[in-house]
Amino acid sequence: MAGPLEQFEIKPLAEISAGGFDISFTNSALWMVIAAVLVTAFMTLSMRRGALVPGRWQGAAEVMYEFVANMLKDNVGSAGRKYFPFVFTLFMFVLFGNLLGMIPHGFAFTSHIIVTFAMALVIFIGVTIIGFARHGTHYFRMFFPEGAPIATAIILIPIEIISYFSRPFSLAIRLFANMTVGHIMLKVIGGFVGLIGIFGVLPFAMLTGITVLEFGIAALQAYVYTILTCIYLHDAIHMH
Repeated sequence: MAGPLEQFEIKPLAEISAGGFDISFTNSALWMVIAAVLVTAFMTLSMRRGALVPGRWQGAAEVMYEFVANMLKDNVGSAGRKYFPFVFTLFMFVLFGNLLGMIPHGFAFTSHIIVTFAMALVIFIGVTIIGFARHGTHYFRMFFPEGAPIATAIILIPIEIISYFSRPFSLAIRLFANMTVGHIMLKVIGGFVGLIGIFGVLPFAMLTGITVLEFGIAALQAYVYTILTCIYLHDAIHMH
């Protein structure tokens, strides 16, 4: 029986090298492409008719659209409207990536720190650029809250700098850790069910419960990843 960590192994499907660098197309890249294709197909096909009375697929797409739009409005305000395409794409990509990892023989690319950190780094750099573009050098006020006594600068500034630059790490680790731990638990308990067989009623019930919980966590982590992005965007636009 395969170990609980083997499900996270990245395997090259097409070996490619350029300039001495390995840029092979892997199973992780394949499932990222599948996630992107499924998101595109879901939104395109569900909204192609644009009926006044939506069907099930159009209704599901509209619910997700309104959910993210309201999230962005509540956390960023009207100034965040221009960033809706990016935030919505991010939410759908993470959500589908999490859910695809729940499919038997699927691959959870969001359980890899390099993937979650790459996305978090893009968000961090983008938000920082937005902050400086809107506020110029005044954006450095992010590191010293307005109204704070000047005597506290020696303490507050280092704390705020560390807090600011830890954002991509906390954003990446939160998603990576939750998805990894959940999949390991499913693999371990699933192994118990297979070994115990007919006497594995209790482990099977636990496995079913954890599977349902993991689907909920998959959706929740997509929400958390997106709402934190909205909060960082709010700070860049409105300066705390």
